[in-house]
Amino acid sequence: MLNSNSVDKSARSNYLSFMLAGEEYGVGILRVREIIEHRPITRVPGMPAAVQGVINLRGSVVPVVDLAVKFGLPPRPITRWTCFVIVEVTLDGQQTAIGLLTDAVSEVLKLGPEDIEVPPAFGTRVRLDFLLGMGRHDDKFIMLLDLDRLLSVSELLSLMSATSEEAPTAEADVVPAEEVATESAPDEAAGNG
Repeated sequence: MLNSNSVDKSARSNYLSFMLAGEEYGVGILRVREIIEHRPITRVPGMPAAVQGVINLRGSVVPVVDLAVKFGLPPRPITRWTCFVIVEVTLDGQQTAIGLLTDAVSEVLKLGPEDIEVPPAFGTRVRLDFLLGMGRHDDKFIMLLDLDRLLSVSELLSLMSATSEEAPTAEADVVPAEEVATESAPDEAAGNG
């Protein structure tokens, strides 16, 4: 006969937790390939703001996603604790490495089903469909990210379309030079009279 404690322990999973804009997030440790120091990012033209660019990881091209920007926050300053959490996701049927830009890595947590709560319907910076749940650890909660949804092909493509839709509105705010000249002409005339 199985002891309920042995069942709970076998069901426990490890999560890597990291900080981002003062909040703690976690991803399943089995999805984490490695953690590396911040290094220069090569910008790629036409990429959405949340995709910072790419890094060279031992000869492989790895795209870097700034989770802060993806969650609608301003870009975070780079500090000595800033690092990339390299995770593996399945894109178009193949395993792909993606770097997550984080403020700092915290720790590895062991959480069982009893430690994971359903996320609240409001009050988080992250869309609910991007969360697996809220992991309870000590006296705090960690937002557990669903990497398959957060970094899916459709989600990355929606970032691309959002960027292309923003470009025309930015151009609409530009005032043509002729209008600036006409608006300033009366002031110049008044100054000359």
